[in-house]
Amino acid sequence: MISKSLFSASVLLGATLAVTSPSAMSQQPAKFPIISLNAGIHVIRAEVAARDAERQQGLMYREKLGPNEGMIFLFEAPAGVCMWMKNTLIPLSVAFIDESGKIVNIEDMQPQTTNPHCAKRPIRYALEMNRGWFRQKNIKPGSVIDGLPR
Repeated sequence: MISKSLFSASVLLGATLAVTSPSAMSQQPAKFPIISLNAGIHVIRAEVAARDAERQQGLMYREKLGPNEGMIFLFEAPAGVCMWMKNTLIPLSVAFIDESGKIVNIEDMQPQTTNPHCAKRPIRYALEMNRGWFRQKNIKPGSVIDGLPR
C-alpha cells in the first residue's frame, strides 16, 4: 500500500518527467527573441540565446530550420567556446565570431553527438545555421556578420 503523500509525490514526479521528456520538448521548442543579421548581402533571421539556460537549450529537439534561419549565441565577454550537438536533430554549421563581428572559424557538426567544436581563439558570438549554409553563401573566416547585439 502506498501512502497518500507518497502516491501524490509519485504522480507529481511522473507528471514532471512527462512534461520535460524529449518527446514533449520536441513538440514545443523553446521560444527565443528574433533579430536580423547580415552576412554580406544575405539576411539571417536569428533566434537569440543570451542567457546561460538559453545557450544550453539552443536548437535542441528542433526538426528543421528555414533556409536563412539560425541561432546566435551571445557571451558576456570574449571567451574560449566549444559547441556540441547533444539532443540536436538537424545538422548544423557554427561560425565562431569575435567581438568585432569577424568570423574566426566555421565548423560543421553532426546531429546528436557530443564531439566538441571549438573556437580557435576567444569569441563573443557563435552563429548556428543549417549545415553548409556558410559554404553555399561563400562566407568564410574573415567575413563580417553585421547587426550583432552588443
